[in-house]
Amino acid sequence: MKLATWNVNSLKVRLPQVIDWLKANQPDILCLQETKLSDDNFPGSEIAAIGYQAIFAGQKTYNGVAILSKQKGNEIVTAIPGFADEQKRIIAATYGDLRVVSIYVPNGETIESEKYGYKLRWLPALSQWLQQELKSHTKLALLGDFNIAPQNCDVHDPEIWAGKVLCSQPERDAFNELLKLGFADSFRLFEQPEKSYTWWDYRMMAFRLNRGLRIDHILLSHELASTCMTCQIDKTVRKLERPSDHAPVLVELSL
Repeated sequence: MKLATWNVNSLKVRLPQVIDWLKANQPDILCLQETKLSDDNFPGSEIAAIGYQAIFAGQKTYNGVAILSKQKGNEIVTAIPGFADEQKRIIAATYGDLRVVSIYVPNGETIESEKYGYKLRWLPALSQWLQQELKSHTKLALLGDFNIAPQNCDVHDPEIWAGKVLCSQPERDAFNELLKLGFADSFRLFEQPEKSYTWWDYRMMAFRLNRGLRIDHILLSHELASTCMTCQIDKTVRKLERPSDHAPVLVELSL
């Protein structure tokens, strides 16, 4: 089974790339973030035409998450229970005995910003809910744009980014709290090339110079992690014309 995640930074703009990528890679499930579409504008028919079903939670211009899958999902959740939030940042569904959660963690803007405080409230609420989810779903995959680079090796220049949003210690602590719940960072289950990143700023030739961060992740419950055969970042789509600033991450499981 193949699971993937991709922050597409506008599904309207990137739809042809998403369709081509689905056809070429044939993941069983693809989680999307930053769809930036209201639900009435979601391209469900185009997705269905290539054999995928879609569930989604969107809003105009900002945020938005979706799960595209080859089979129908159930037990759908589109918000963190008990956490008041108008922003569409989470969607979950169950496929057979596999629970899939797609998340778009708040960016935080700067550590002085109110948005950073929101991020640091959002992450513990997510952890608290996932702790309960793991009790009823031992096969749980958490995929998405976490907006957190967990370690210095996930940052092109740790000194420049030290203490800044995406790399601050409170954010990294929150990421580690997720791991402590019973998840593994699938990318780190394997030996990986140095300077492997999933996001590059559009400015200052960041992609060409590989000045990136690894902030898109697939976390697997321990039961799923034991079945993980590969995890890789697909940088090819970042080279396309008008690309997302993120690259997809793909795992293969022996399920």
